[in-house]
Amino acid sequence: MPAAQALDAATRRSLALLLAGVLIPLAGCTSGDGSGPSSEGGGSGASRDVPHLDREQVAAGGTLHWAVDALPSTLNAFQPNADATTERITGATLPSLFTLDAAARPQLNPDYVETADVTSHEPHQTVVYKLNPKAKWSSGRSIGVADFKAQWKALNGSKKSFGAARNAGYDRIGKVTKGDKPHEVKVVFRKPYADWKSLFTPLYPRTVMERPDDFKHAARKSLSTSAGPFRVEKIHRGDTSVTLVRNKKWWGDQARLKRIALRVVPRDQREEALRQGQLDLAEVDVSTVRSIVRAHKGGEEDAKSRGRDGHAPKKSAAELRKTAQRDGQLRHVAVRHAFEPAYTQLALNGAEGPLADERVRRAVARAIDREAIAKHALRGTGLPVKALGSHLRMIDQDGYADNSDALGKQDVESAQSLLAEAGWKEGGAQSGSTAGADAKKGEHAKKDNDKNEKDQKTDQNTDQKKDERNDKDQRSEKGERSDRAGSEGDKNAQQSSAHDRAGAAAPAVAPVSAEEAARLAGQPLVLSPATAGQRASVMTQAARVQLNTAEASGTGSGVRQAHAAMANATRARADADELRRLSDGGAKVQRMKAGKPLTLRFVLPSGPGSESIRDTGNRIAKSLTRIGVRTRIKQVPDEDYFGKHIAAGDYDLAIYSWPGTAYPATDARPIFAKPAAAADGSLFVEQNYTRVGTNQIDQLFDQASRELDDGARNDLIKRADARIWAAAGSVPLYQRPQLVAAGAKVANAGAFGFQTPRYQDIGFEK
Repeated sequence: MPAAQALDAATRRSLALLLAGVLIPLAGCTSGDGSGPSSEGGGSGASRDVPHLDREQVAAGGTLHWAVDALPSTLNAFQPNADATTERITGATLPSLFTLDAAARPQLNPDYVETADVTSHEPHQTVVYKLNPKAKWSSGRSIGVADFKAQWKALNGSKKSFGAARNAGYDRIGKVTKGDKPHEVKVVFRKPYADWKSLFTPLYPRTVMERPDDFKHAARKSLSTSAGPFRVEKIHRGDTSVTLVRNKKWWGDQARLKRIALRVVPRDQREEALRQGQLDLAEVDVSTVRSIVRAHKGGEEDAKSRGRDGHAPKKSAAELRKTAQRDGQLRHVAVRHAFEPAYTQLALNGAEGPLADERVRRAVARAIDREAIAKHALRGTGLPVKALGSHLRMIDQDGYADNSDALGKQDVESAQSLLAEAGWKEGGAQSGSTAGADAKKGEHAKKDNDKNEKDQKTDQNTDQKKDERNDKDQRSEKGERSDRAGSEGDKNAQQSSAHDRAGAAAPAVAPVSAEEAARLAGQPLVLSPATAGQRASVMTQAARVQLNTAEASGTGSGVRQAHAAMANATRARADADELRRLSDGGAKVQRMKAGKPLTLRFVLPSGPGSESIRDTGNRIAKSLTRIGVRTRIKQVPDEDYFGKHIAAGDYDLAIYSWPGTAYPATDARPIFAKPAAAADGSLFVEQNYTRVGTNQIDQLFDQASRELDDGARNDLIKRADARIWAAAGSVPLYQRPQLVAAGAKVANAGAFGFQTPRYQDIGFEK
């Protein structure tokens, strides 16, 4: 297996998207200014949620406290370790020649450029920028051709010593010169480049770009020269914040705010920071949003939730008063929501194994009800429930088209036929209903399962309290170290209680062969999910006690044996979970080929912010049982998920998110490019971690990147997307929601979607 590749900026953003947010239910919010996508777009009406006020209605002065995930390790957006905070800072302090509107359409930025046009196509594409004569760096020097030329040379890839994260577009430029008139910059391309509007944004002063050392160090810890409505005053490493202040040399509309304080606040601490009035703007999680909703409803939401779940313990009057008092501090906070320019997908690794066969990939994809998954993932958000139909454009993006017909809608019979065609046959006599009744039984089972899930969650809460009481005496003499060692076992035992009880309440027999039964339960004659779950629980508890005892005694061999016992218990829990998925009445006997069962490794993140991804994974795994495909779900630490599994190709199925882009012909090509053999014999995959690609897809991207006509380029992008669907290497599931808590008086800021913030207009309502 090849070594994991270094993660570039786009991949790290994908990882951040994965780890930063669960899909969060929330209450309604105000709409934006009404600007929407073109008629070709999805037209959801949720492209942005930014309360707009004219500048005259925004107070002059004040500090906006804005939460970020981390301090930037560099302020050079073109270095490999640049992140979202880097992007936010440079957006407020450096030139952007083009900005994006809510439909991801590039818009000329008149603060820097008066005109920018393709002036000729032959013999070479030529773009002439007429710069705003007022545009100057904070040093007093006019922005000009020297800055454009230095950035082109640093990013065109000809000098590896710069170590730029990417060179797309800049590598097609042949020369940069002065224009024929004052304040003009002429850029001549060696090869046509459709996404030329993406270049020189942000634009850095030549002092950052001229030499490799400057590129690596001049903007790493500070940004001494700026040309935006704000400038960087200081990066506070001690209290993990960045202060931006008004740029007094800014020639455009003066910033309404006096300063912006970007403060690192972990997501699980943002609710309390909002309560204390320490934040004005922050992306938030589900518990925070629910607290905000309760605060605005005066506790009504809590009462309603108890009414919906008869098993939930009622809170005492004192507890309700305490909750109301705490939530009341959030009444000054509003929730803004929109579709985030990012999507969650199911990735199918086509490098080896069963998924190397396109027919198997297509079968897996057709077995999944994407609409049902999107409905579950987006429930309660107030956003339109709609499965994403494109890999290359988001729902409200200009030019969006649903091309999923190239793969086909959910069709269990078609999926089964594809598997049979690929040589995967039913592996034995089926227990239970006949094949003809499977689909109907599956529908009934799906409804029953949705109902049972609520009961399982209630039982899990009750069992958790019991487990905590039982474990208290065991851990009291072991100390903190033993507590941490047993935490995984506690979690598994708590989860097993709900699963076991569900199985006991509705015993079922899984449609498996004797061989599969032996593998799953370890006891061929006992196929009950409840029995297998109870066995896993006992194994987990025994392994936990064994580990606590071994660590207390300090014996190395004992600790190793205990870890091995815990690993066996974890496998037993996975087997029990698989039996539970198989016993809803819709599962088919596992398919076989040449005596080998059709089992796929499904890798999911285990962290506390990934609950919705795991839930989606389990729903997909259950769908696959209905076509005779089994999954072995493996949960791995968040920090290992991308580098050690996705990038390294150590998975069959996985779920992760990709950011959307306004320039898919350029930015999406590395994600879907056909892998090629590298000089050392390894497989060079760029960012195509599914390892699925075709020559035709590559050719369509190449043509789109050269096509200067917007209509013709959109047609090529649609065709490329259709071929990506047909290859079935990745299955878009839904576009993620973007959820932002904002102070009630915060103006011109919120859930921006694709739209570029206009930082000088952000402030507080008078």
